[in-house]
Amino acid sequence: MASELEEVSLPTPEEEGPKRALVVAAHPDDSEFGVGGTAALWSKNGWEFYYLICTDGSKGSEDPEMTPEKLVPLRREEQRAAARVLGVKEVFFLDYVDGELDYTRELMRDVVRFIRKLRPWAVFTHDTDQIVRNIFVNHPDHRHAGEVAIDAVYPMARNRPSFPELLKEGLEPYSAKEIYLWSASDTNFDVDITETIETKFEALRQHASQFENFEEMSGRVRAFWRNDKGGYTERFRRIQLPF
Repeated sequence: MASELEEVSLPTPEEEGPKRALVVAAHPDDSEFGVGGTAALWSKNGWEFYYLICTDGSKGSEDPEMTPEKLVPLRREEQRAAARVLGVKEVFFLDYVDGELDYTRELMRDVVRFIRKLRPWAVFTHDTDQIVRNIFVNHPDHRHAGEVAIDAVYPMARNRPSFPELLKEGLEPYSAKEIYLWSASDTNFDVDITETIETKFEALRQHASQFENFEEMSGRVRAFWRNDKGGYTERFRRIQLPF
């Protein structure tokens, strides 16, 4: 199983600039859970990471006193703070309604827009399986965000006839080189995040509205990333596009 940082972090020719990664996530905090350690590690090694958050996070509270009007801007600020901890360059929000994300032309166009605009080498997103490792049902927002992100990479972002309105915005077709799916049942690529596991948790800590007891949560989920060597690993299904 591939796992060497050098394999994907070799310096690119000067005229191409740094390698870029776009993380397409359904909700604020999904990126930190899925790719936080990798984003922090690769950012330290010359990559530029960008986040695209599809929904507004408005359903992410059981507090009867918390309204969407209060929660949406709060979760935006929490997401920006978490991204700063990891070294993410910029966060973009699409503001679709939390819990109601569908596979639509509008969402596809919006994701394609950012792929063409940012021109990432790699796109990270949710795995699209409905049931993950037989231990939980994947949130429908996660599945739809992942499906749209994958189809946006291929074929939509690279097809000139797709979304002619984006051509009018000056956004030419673009072909990303790789896709990384987190929470996948079938993984083929490991990233050793031992060096950045505490950075990952510090980023998660910024999402204070989501955790009644952060210490209890972090202690419980830490084992999910622990590997058999005493370190920590984020695992992905890596898809290398041949053309």
